[in-house]
Amino acid sequence: MDMVGGSAAPGQADDGDRLVGSDRVLAVLKELARHPDGVTLDELTRAIGSPKPTVHRALRSLRRAGLASQDARGHYLLGDEFLRMAFAHHEARPEHVRILPVLEALAERFGETTHYAVLDGREVVYRAKVDPPTGAARLTSTIGGRNPAHATGVGKLLLAHQLTTRDAVDAWVGDGLLERRTAHTVGTAAELHAALELIRARGYALDEEENEAGVGCLALPVYALSPSVPSGALSVSALTYRTPLPTLIDAVDEVRAVLGPLGSAGGSAA
Repeated sequence: MDMVGGSAAPGQADDGDRLVGSDRVLAVLKELARHPDGVTLDELTRAIGSPKPTVHRALRSLRRAGLASQDARGHYLLGDEFLRMAFAHHEARPEHVRILPVLEALAERFGETTHYAVLDGREVVYRAKVDPPTGAARLTSTIGGRNPAHATGVGKLLLAHQLTTRDAVDAWVGDGLLERRTAHTVGTAAELHAALELIRARGYALDEEENEAGVGCLALPVYALSPSVPSGALSVSALTYRTPLPTLIDAVDEVRAVLGPLGSAGGSAA
C-alpha cells in the first residue's frame, strides 16, 4: 500500500491521499494518455507519486491487456487495444447522440426548439432537433434539412471559427452577394466579416430574424470531437413573440452550464 503525501497526483484517489490497487493502474493509464510521444518509467513514477516497482507492476498489467505498450526507446505509450476500444466506442456514439440530452434539457427549460447542426460547405445541416414539450407553434426545421450558413446563428458561429481573416471571408463569399433571406440577413463580405468578428468577441452567435421572420436564435459551439475545433453548434431557436431574443442572451451562461465540457475548448468529452 503506497502513501502519497501533499496534494493529489494526477489521477490519484482522493480518499486519504492513497493510491492503491486498481486506482494506481487507472492513474498510470491516465498519465500515459497525457504523453502521446511516450514517457519513461522514471517520469511516470514522479507523476504518479508511487514507488517505481509498483508503477512497473501497473504497467505490466496494462501491457498484458493491450492497454499500454513500450517502444524501442523504452518509453511507454497507450496500447493499440486501448485505441481500438476508444475509437469503436466513439463511432458507436456519434456526436449528435451525445448532445441529445443537452438539447432535451434546453428545449424543456426554454419551451423552444433546440438544434445541433454542422457546417457543410456554404450550408448548415441539422443533425438533431428537439421540439419543446409544450406549445402549439413549432419550427418547420427538419433533421437533415439545410440552410445557408451566413443566414443562421449556427452557421455564422461555425464560420467565425473557420473564416478568421477578411481575406478568408472574401474568398468564401466570392464575387457575388450573399442571399438575403430576410431584410436582416448579411449580404456582403464586409457585413459578414463584421458579424464574425463580433461572434468571436462574444463567444456566441445570434440569428436576429435573419433566416426566417419571427424566429430568433442563440448559438454556441460544441466541442464533441476535438478539444480545439467545434464539431458543430447548438442553437436555441425561439419564436420571438414567445421568447424574445434578449431573454436568450440573458441566459447564455445558463446554456453554457447545461452544455458543460462539450461547450468549452479543451473540454471535449470525446
